[in-house]
Amino acid sequence: MSQIGEKPFSPEMLQSLLEEMGDGAIAIDAKGKITWINKNYHILLGISADVDPRGEDIEALIPESRLKEVVRTGKSILIDIMNFDDQQFVVSRFPLKDANDEIAGAIGFVLFDKVEPLAPLMQKFEVLGKRLSLAEKKLAEARRAKYSVASIINRSLKIDKVKEQTRAVAQHDSPVLLRGETGTGKELFAHAIHNASARRNGPFVALNVAAIPEALLEAEFFGVAPGAYTGASDRQPEGKLALARHGTLFLDEVGDMPLALQAKLLRVLEEKEFEPVGSNVIQPVDVRIVAATSLDLEAMVKKGTFRRDFYYRLNVLKIDIPPLRERIEDVPVLCDYFLEEFSQRSGDPVRLMSDGAVSHLCAYDWPGNVRELRNVIERVCVLSQAPVLNEDAFADVVPIDQVTNDAVRPLRAGEAVSAENLPLQIAQLERRAIGEALRMCGGHKGNAAKQLGISRSQLYDKLKLHDLS
Repeated sequence: MSQIGEKPFSPEMLQSLLEEMGDGAIAIDAKGKITWINKNYHILLGISADVDPRGEDIEALIPESRLKEVVRTGKSILIDIMNFDDQQFVVSRFPLKDANDEIAGAIGFVLFDKVEPLAPLMQKFEVLGKRLSLAEKKLAEARRAKYSVASIINRSLKIDKVKEQTRAVAQHDSPVLLRGETGTGKELFAHAIHNASARRNGPFVALNVAAIPEALLEAEFFGVAPGAYTGASDRQPEGKLALARHGTLFLDEVGDMPLALQAKLLRVLEEKEFEPVGSNVIQPVDVRIVAATSLDLEAMVKKGTFRRDFYYRLNVLKIDIPPLRERIEDVPVLCDYFLEEFSQRSGDPVRLMSDGAVSHLCAYDWPGNVRELRNVIERVCVLSQAPVLNEDAFADVVPIDQVTNDAVRPLRAGEAVSAENLPLQIAQLERRAIGEALRMCGGHKGNAAKQLGISRSQLYDKLKLHDLS
């Protein structure tokens, strides 16, 4: 309310204010015809004083005006730069509504007749734009496959065969199942399949099923619809299926996937569509699935812990990656590669390895496969300053008794059993099984007994019998 003696605010005062405000103001009706223009805008546009533009189309007077867009959308344009002849105006535009709350027109204001006052703000926007572009570029690069078939280091014929299979399956779009022990490089081959395929320019999205809590897996796969649950924002991140669109989705440790999620992913494989969590809208998806596991899926199917139909749908194209102990000839070239890799990361000169050290590592069975070998090389490079790493440098990391004691070495694939008497063969096999169980359990006898399926007391008896104590 106005105070006593003050003149009440009126429409005439508003019009007078609009006439004088800013460097210019103009209004149009719902059809885009000019209904009002103030004197400042008359002067700014260079319109003769005896010319009345009311009734003209706004774009006939100002070709780059966006007032019609404001009428059409009903949304304001708070800050914009508008070109007029050889000038640039900084302008704002707002919709006008009638008594029924319907769009009746729009009004625009010239805030500045030169853009120089906005130079600091425009510079900040430019910097933000560059940062956003850089972030988008890095994100796109992060979603590209990093390895190709050519980047896989090997000397063995077995890996040559796996490479041939990789190139062959890459030419098709069917699901691929990579089988192999932990640490054999399954993700490396998944990258190579993507890079050799027609989807190479699309994203490569990896998801470790075992690393995500079961309660979050569905949202991680399919994404969440806005408002799907209490606290869900209107801008939920997309699920991995949406992120991998037109590319490859790599599912590591797929054997750990819950049965309910297997059924939903089976639909994705068969119908090429999915629904985000909390949504009834079906979204089409074009994505190739490459899965990997170190588990025995066939045994899991028999036990009912892995869906039979999902297994058959995944197991269309299968690649078995042999463990390092079955391609021990790859150890020397892998050692050279890891030594160079560590040198590049640390900035130290490249280390060399003696023949004795290489022989020492080739005699080990590598239960952790290539991942274990890489860790061993890095650990020795950190602990030793010697330019040439000899056998002694690896003695504590890869103990001699694990390398030289053939009696406790597990049988390698295809290795024949000697034609000795049966009791002796059984004793040798039992000794080897106990030694392998102890090594895998880090020497923990209780865990080794559980793995062997015997009691702790029976294990102690057998350790004494086979002189393994």
